[in-house]
Amino acid sequence: MSSSFTHPMRLAHGPGRVVEITSGPRRAEARAPAAQAAMHRSRPTGVSIVIPVLNQLAYTRRCVDSLLAGGIDAEALLVIDNGSSDGTPAWLASRHDIHSIRNRVNIGCGGAWTQGALLSACEWVVLLNNDVVVCEQGIADMLAAAERHGFDVVSPSLAEGELDYDFESHAASFRQSMRGSARVNWFHGVCFAVRRSVFETIGFPDTDRQLGGREDVEYLVRCRRHGVPVGTVGDALLHHFGSITQKALKQETGVRDLGDRHHFYRKLGLGWFARREFKRHRSAQARQWSRQERRSGYSMHMVRRDGVWTHAEYL
Repeated sequence: MSSSFTHPMRLAHGPGRVVEITSGPRRAEARAPAAQAAMHRSRPTGVSIVIPVLNQLAYTRRCVDSLLAGGIDAEALLVIDNGSSDGTPAWLASRHDIHSIRNRVNIGCGGAWTQGALLSACEWVVLLNNDVVVCEQGIADMLAAAERHGFDVVSPSLAEGELDYDFESHAASFRQSMRGSARVNWFHGVCFAVRRSVFETIGFPDTDRQLGGREDVEYLVRCRRHGVPVGTVGDALLHHFGSITQKALKQETGVRDLGDRHHFYRKLGLGWFARREFKRHRSAQARQWSRQERRSGYSMHMVRRDGVWTHAEYL
């Protein structure tokens, strides 16, 4: 797969790369009228994969390696460094094949998602955590499943926890059993692909830092309220080590919550009773999905701990 990035910004490659902001109007004036008309007639194609990072270089390298080994072209990747202080900046500067941006401050996950989405001119934008390993052809198969189901936002299935097993072998067996299945009306923030038309219709992920890791749920609720078809599919699987960056931030700052859950519920317009019903419905739906799926021996959200698999009954 290939990707292109168009924006009034230029990604400068090489050691010490920077994002240079240029004049949007001046660039627009330089574009010939015929070229502008052709651009408006063309339909976006391809996929961009946006990966926000904050330190945790070992996980980022493993994630990128799995994507490249699994059939993704390097030019489809955009790594957004939210002010890392480890070896991440130097590593990104050495990777001339990968697009990257370095932010001087941590603009949060939602901010990085939106920053990356704004830079993409592709039909699909995949918003991906860096603490994951993606199965072979996982991105392509996830998007193909989205087209079959008619989803405009889609996530792959999740295996979370310890990677003490043969992931590729497990993924092959999982996909053989779960291919074609879907959880309708739900996606998760570990990895979700958004069709370009969704951004044009309901906007981008919220950049409010007070959401503190709840940006995916806010976007899910917004999609549901606007009738955007969303889902999670069994055709693709990724291993998620488990919110590594958030755990590190909580340990560094000594806080239990990186955001404000009351602010989150107010933003959704949910009072006390509505919050209770929101949580109750999510819990009931997760249990129902998990129990239906496990008849095949698998479920779309499984947890690995101490060498044992369990089925997660939560969203």
